[in-house]
Amino acid sequence: MQIKFWGVRGSLPTPLRGEQIQAKLTAAIARMNPKDLESSESKMRFLSSLPEWIYGTYGGNTPCVELKPKAGGVILLDCGTGLRDYALYGEQPEDNHYSIFLSHFHWDHIQGFPFFGPSFNPKARIDLYSTDPSTLEFFERQSSTPFFPPNGCWNSVKNQITFHLLKEGQDMELYGLKIRCHKMTHPGESTSFSFEEDNKKFIYCTDAELQESDFDKAIERNYFFQDADMLVLDSQYTNPEAAKKVNWGHNSVSRSIDFAANWGVSRLFFFHHEPAYSDKKLDDLYSAGLNYVKYHGSENLKLYMSREGQVIDL
Repeated sequence: MQIKFWGVRGSLPTPLRGEQIQAKLTAAIARMNPKDLESSESKMRFLSSLPEWIYGTYGGNTPCVELKPKAGGVILLDCGTGLRDYALYGEQPEDNHYSIFLSHFHWDHIQGFPFFGPSFNPKARIDLYSTDPSTLEFFERQSSTPFFPPNGCWNSVKNQITFHLLKEGQDMELYGLKIRCHKMTHPGESTSFSFEEDNKKFIYCTDAELQESDFDKAIERNYFFQDADMLVLDSQYTNPEAAKKVNWGHNSVSRSIDFAANWGVSRLFFFHHEPAYSDKKLDDLYSAGLNYVKYHGSENLKLYMSREGQVIDL
């Protein structure tokens, strides 16, 4: 399967501000020497040597992740503003069939759907999967006047949509993938999803405030996370900020690392980035995570910072 990130921020979209772009340019110039300007090749070498926070951006769209099974088909995880970018720039399925799995209905996870271009195509088929039986009602209320123009409201798209209710403990299969769901602790609840193909397991776990019970290996349901090859996990805060925001529904980087190590995860992707954090701050957070792994005996765990446009083959 192939995974691509289209939106990785939490809470609300975070476009780059002018002063942040200026800071990137200033930092790049400070690293430059005359040899870097000698030729087109030297310029490209210099640019490619810059850290991610200078040369690029982790992204400002809210959550949306694309999953492509080996057998074909498209699965989309959540409908944050990244969904709009997927519709504009992503490779669209030839059969106009989209399967969307919804973790929950907080605004940052559904705000892209009213702007999802394929939903207005009468030839499109959109299957929505959720553990909440009120899913269609929520989408109808979201796309209603006066919050949305009449010609773009729910009645314009509802005929393309089919809803499927999921239940924890009941596995399903789609495009050759074995799929499971697992409810997490979050204000209003949130559902994580596991996708298995060719003995590889990918887990999408956003908006989850890990509890001590989630680490307990005496609880059978927790083995949902065991030996995941790739875990996308809410890692929104630093430790001091997480201590101030207990019951807000998110984790610190170090707690996410402890959890992944506890369950034998191979690759952990920090996700649902704090909107107040700049690219430099996220880069520093990632470096802190690498040091935490190094000094806490979790060398087998590989860490990554989720970034818009990033593609992972699993």
